[in-house]
Amino acid sequence: MVSKQSDLRIPHSLLIVAIAAASLALPACQKREKPAPANTSAAPAVVGVELGNAVQSNKRVTQPMTTFSPTDTIYVAIMTEGNAPAATLTTRWTYEDGQPVEESSQSLVMSGPATTDFHIMKPGGWPVGVYKVEILLDGTAARAVGFTVR
Repeated sequence: MVSKQSDLRIPHSLLIVAIAAASLALPACQKREKPAPANTSAAPAVVGVELGNAVQSNKRVTQPMTTFSPTDTIYVAIMTEGNAPAATLTTRWTYEDGQPVEESSQSLVMSGPATTDFHIMKPGGWPVGVYKVEILLDGTAARAVGFTVR
């Protein structure tokens, strides 16, 4: 008796479809790490303040100090970080018990670390005493630094 083998061949086109489906499913099974998002939304902040009687080209004071002579021009270098399409940095200078000396502001476009400088001067000299400069960022107090004129 002669037996016939059944013909179990898979059609060529069905085999191609099965391989393609498997190759598409394989990457979906692999663990993927998501890249860390770029930190483009860091809130603007004042991160440092220096006082001195001269500034360098990078707007930092040449030598930080807190005691000045009456004839000095007094600089404040304000270091900021963060991102904001528009921000306002303000300095309020006061004498002794809060008597206003000067207030000024600068508009900034913040995109990472930066230094902004302000200064005050008084023809004829500063009265001897204790002073303070308050730093505001967008109207909110950020730092305050005291200094003396002798």
